[in-house]
Amino acid sequence: MSGAVVVEAPGEHRIVPHTPRPPGPGEALVAVHAVGLCGSDLEVYRGNRPAAYVRYPLTPGHEWSGTVRAVGAGVPAALTGRKVVGEGFRNCQVCDRCHAGETTLCAAGYEETGFTLPGAMAATLTLPARLLHVLPDGADLTAAALLEPAACVAAAALKADVRPGERVAVVGTGTLGLLAVQFLRAVSPAELLAVGLHTERAEPARAFGATGFRTADDPALPDGFDVVVEAAGSADAARLAASLLRRGGRLVLTGLPAPGATGLDPAGLVVRQLEVRTVFGAPPGAWAHAVRMFTARLLDPLPLVTHELPLTEFARAVGLAGSGDPRVGKVLLRP
Repeated sequence: MSGAVVVEAPGEHRIVPHTPRPPGPGEALVAVHAVGLCGSDLEVYRGNRPAAYVRYPLTPGHEWSGTVRAVGAGVPAALTGRKVVGEGFRNCQVCDRCHAGETTLCAAGYEETGFTLPGAMAATLTLPARLLHVLPDGADLTAAALLEPAACVAAAALKADVRPGERVAVVGTGTLGLLAVQFLRAVSPAELLAVGLHTERAEPARAFGATGFRTADDPALPDGFDVVVEAAGSADAARLAASLLRRGGRLVLTGLPAPGATGLDPAGLVVRQLEVRTVFGAPPGAWAHAVRMFTARLLDPLPLVTHELPLTEFARAVGLAGSGDPRVGKVLLRP
């Protein structure tokens, strides 16, 4: 028996004994190697995640990596012992959207690991085996714990549809923004500008492939970009991202601004004929793209990890992740 984090209600958590749940038909039991904290986990803990997207009490954890320890009936036995990551959205597989491959738009309603169903902030996680993506035997599982945010960024990169030689910008230099830089670098843009709030993010942005860095308040920010990916999660960032585009440019929004935030100007979008595309979660195709990039070593999330803590230090991890300190990158918990 080992431990798990349970958020009983906003601001209230405890570490409880954890007993693995044996896998049923079609399921796999995974020993968790590492689990990351992101802004959505902070929303769960602080109580400002929309009510339809969380269910208390809850074991959080949707960014994780691990090793399959057991499988249920109907699952290939060869999966046992393999290193894996897993999708979080529990889609129905039978509605029109699922049949179209748009599983994050499943008409059966929202269910997701770590938000409405038990997550990976525990020694083990039992989930449908169909959600797993197998990694090479030599894969670094610490780096692989970031493949969930990478899959969301992969969805944005696919929607951005950048062509070689285009001018591209990324607004936001946190985990999602820097991962976006890595994905977009792989398609050889003529320019790849990273825009962040702190000058301390310039060095990591360039290390991940940006050709330039500017702060969001720079009065001399360039514009005329073909594609801008917003990865900061604020209404201000969305408006800034739109302002950097040329007429007819493509805007991809990945962040989720606070409720009530003033959004983009519809008249400006129409007059400038901007294409606006959005991402919420990652469908299987985006997951497959992220895993391919990771396996081919075109994607290396490991430099984003700045802190690794035991699961029992969940409170400290929340404090670090929510500190706003630009020196704090991805915080991982290790069961």
